[in-house]
Amino acid sequence: MTIRIRLALAVDVPALRLLIEASVRGLQVRDYSAAQLEAALRTVYGVDTQLIADGTYFAAEAVRGSGSDSEDESVGDSAPVLVGCGGWSKRKTLYGGDQFAGREDSLLDSARDAAKIRAFFVHPGWARRGIGGMILEACEVAARAAGFRRLEMGATLTGVPFYRAKGYAELERVEAPLGDGLTLPIVRMQK
Repeated sequence: MTIRIRLALAVDVPALRLLIEASVRGLQVRDYSAAQLEAALRTVYGVDTQLIADGTYFAAEAVRGSGSDSEDESVGDSAPVLVGCGGWSKRKTLYGGDQFAGREDSLLDSARDAAKIRAFFVHPGWARRGIGGMILEACEVAARAAGFRRLEMGATLTGVPFYRAKGYAELERVEAPLGDGLTLPIVRMQK
């Protein structure tokens, strides 16, 4: 199998929703309670269609390489399968999908502001294969090409070790409100 990184398209939204739900429920269970995860899927996590419209959201696809004999149940002999996603933003929103009430979509100034690394999710069956790193590299290259010299994010507790290994430093811990008295601890990080 080969992993191909491409820009996400509006037609990918249904598959991205499924990927995000699988990633959250499969990879974040050690860091957050079931109640936090389900509330976060309703209020914070999700597809940010503004990133797709801006051309700053990437999809990672598993594609069968030519001449491959390997059998992978999650891909089969059909079309490529989305196995990861993530992006960067030139807008002020630090985290959250379309349904997140705390969105701030005004544009950043690349000379002064940090681009935002956003909405990274990898399917649990494809975790720890370098997919997140491939997407992050594509984001960093694209943000630099757009004139940004700094990057920041609101990382999940699950993602902190990955981002730390990629050169990001922790700035502060923040509690994202989820409703019903629940919050989602996240870590603001910068590079």
